[in-house]
Amino acid sequence: MTKLISLYTPFFEASDWHAAIMTSAGLMTILTLAIMECLLSVDNAVVLAAQTATLKDPKKEHHALMWGLWGSYLFRFIAIGLGAYLIKFWIVKAVGAGYLLYMSIHFFYEQHHQKRTKNKGEKPKVKVRSFWGTVATIILLDIVFSIDSILTALALDNNPVIVLLGGLIGILAMRFVAQAMIVLLAKIPELLFMAYVLIGFIALKLALSLPMIDIEISNTLFSIFVILAFGATIGLHWWRDKRDANKRAAANNSDK
Repeated sequence: MTKLISLYTPFFEASDWHAAIMTSAGLMTILTLAIMECLLSVDNAVVLAAQTATLKDPKKEHHALMWGLWGSYLFRFIAIGLGAYLIKFWIVKAVGAGYLLYMSIHFFYEQHHQKRTKNKGEKPKVKVRSFWGTVATIILLDIVFSIDSILTALALDNNPVIVLLGGLIGILAMRFVAQAMIVLLAKIPELLFMAYVLIGFIALKLALSLPMIDIEISNTLFSIFVILAFGATIGLHWWRDKRDANKRAAANNSDK
């Protein structure tokens, strides 16, 4: 118990808080960590957007992100205190990679199944995830994705207050990114398919980073992949809109 308390004592040290928020070096480090959190969590934002979009209700989507935010904050506080032991938790990554792969495969299976049902003339069943199930998934996935960013932050600065504040700001920023992606998903339905392709890629990225494989796909490479996928999806959406507009115009001309 004494050892556990000693892990979290630095969070309440006045000197650590002073170094974090009352010095230019501390503030610059917090800003750096917040930016790093955003860069390391591009994959997290993709998954969050895809998960919350299944609620089919803007208010529930917003509330799910907020509840997930507070749950992630609590975990981040606990995890930074246990930072020295996180390196041993590769099994969390393995489970996370498996779950993300399941999510991706299950989504495309459901889409294929609904298409077959529609072709048979039956009404496809639209599955809507439960609110608390979505919140739990958001928190669990943050646990998976945060291990690398916490270890990176601890390597940059050993002041737990600085690491905590930088991480919390980064998490908040990523929630806004996820919220923006949800809005785009509503306007461009094809982005949902892109999101689940990316989730499959993220599962591969996590699996390859396991200690027994140790192949690292850099975040820069992943970000380039996201940009290319996003551009291709926007292009596909534009082409489909133009094609449908031409069909409507042709139909109107034939009616005259």
